[in-house]
Amino acid sequence: MIRAGRCVLLVILFLPAVAYGQALPSSGQASAPGSATVPPQTAPAFDVGAAVEAYLAKMPPSQRARSDAYFEGGYWLLLWDFLATVVVMWLLLRFGWSARMRELAERLTRFRPLQTAAYWVQFIVLVSILTFPLALYEGYFREHTYGLSNQTFGAWMRDQAVGLLVAAVLGAILVVPLFGLVRRLGKTWWVWGAALTIVFAAFVLLIAPVYIAPLFNTYKTLEDPAIKDPILSLARGNGIPATNVYEFDASQQSNRVSANVSGFAGTLRISLNDNLLKRCTLPEIETTMGHEMGHYVLNHANKLLVMFGVLIVIGFAFLDWGIRWSLSRWGERWGVRRIDDVAVLPLAAIVFSLYFFVLAPVSNTISRTIEYEADMYGLNAAQQPDGEANVDMMLGEYRKLDPSPVEELFFFDHPSGRTRITAAMRWKAEHPQSASAEEMARPLFDMK
Repeated sequence: MIRAGRCVLLVILFLPAVAYGQALPSSGQASAPGSATVPPQTAPAFDVGAAVEAYLAKMPPSQRARSDAYFEGGYWLLLWDFLATVVVMWLLLRFGWSARMRELAERLTRFRPLQTAAYWVQFIVLVSILTFPLALYEGYFREHTYGLSNQTFGAWMRDQAVGLLVAAVLGAILVVPLFGLVRRLGKTWWVWGAALTIVFAAFVLLIAPVYIAPLFNTYKTLEDPAIKDPILSLARGNGIPATNVYEFDASQQSNRVSANVSGFAGTLRISLNDNLLKRCTLPEIETTMGHEMGHYVLNHANKLLVMFGVLIVIGFAFLDWGIRWSLSRWGERWGVRRIDDVAVLPLAAIVFSLYFFVLAPVSNTISRTIEYEADMYGLNAAQQPDGEANVDMMLGEYRKLDPSPVEELFFFDHPSGRTRITAAMRWKAEHPQSASAEEMARPLFDMK
């Protein structure tokens, strides 16, 4: 199968070269007496569809079926995660656990901000315990079943503990001033609460590359000049003020390839994971980095803050209405005093979860559009369409390559493999000099 695929790809590569070397008589030049007129010859058009199918054929049917099953199972997990959140939060309200946690916090201190922080720590720990069975299945057993995780149980638990600690600290930083706004501003709290949340998101983007990401992986300077120099050259050519490239040991978690240009201002850094270095060729690395640089150059972080900021503002308005409506009916039964009572947090989680669950197609479309823009930027920057197609196939190990349009609309926060490879082949059709026979013929998977 792979041999036939290589033949098809090589034919596609060299067909456009036919007849370019033959000089044709001009319209003002007479033919030699008795000579036959030679009709003009044109190069056959590059078949984008055939090129896309040739790349999709690089993945064996058994692996394709496993990838599809994994990704389609994620559709149901979206529902189960939402329902689990609702059930756990309802339990906290229905049995008065949230009110008891508030009372314990009030006994620990009389200072309201510290009461909020103390409640938050109890809340995040209890919720993590109650949702642990689903997290264990989803993050550990399921990943190993599909061959997507390299972690031992101990290493996975270590990451969960670190994540819980980060959530406790960052959550307190957000929740304490948020409830302060509710207590001081009354009915207009949701406007300023939304603004605070957007600022908080920008803060996390700023500190994540330097202070959060290294808690899960080891980052070090990329030393190989054969990889580092072309990446920095690509960065300089695209106006990115980076002077170094970092690699991190993502292989301790999985075999997935990835990279990023993260942070801003003084925290900007270019990072690629060791799987990308181990599994990919230089053209594949360059096109991946071109995509990530596109996010930076096109100001996608700021644009996402604005677009999701709009959703957050609307969401906080819905949150205010949903909390007040619910408290008027069940607040006394739950032991929740008012909207500024920290014990209301489980109810807020239910309302907000419902809002973003319903709006998932909207948020996915925003993200998918941004990612497609970065794809196009990466193609123009790195000029490696065949490298791009190969990377897209590797991403197909855990993302469905060829979904229906409805699936892609509702469930994909990145373009599907077919969409991305089609874009790369269209770009290649307009830039035939960019074709790489080596990338086209390179096997990516075990065809057994």
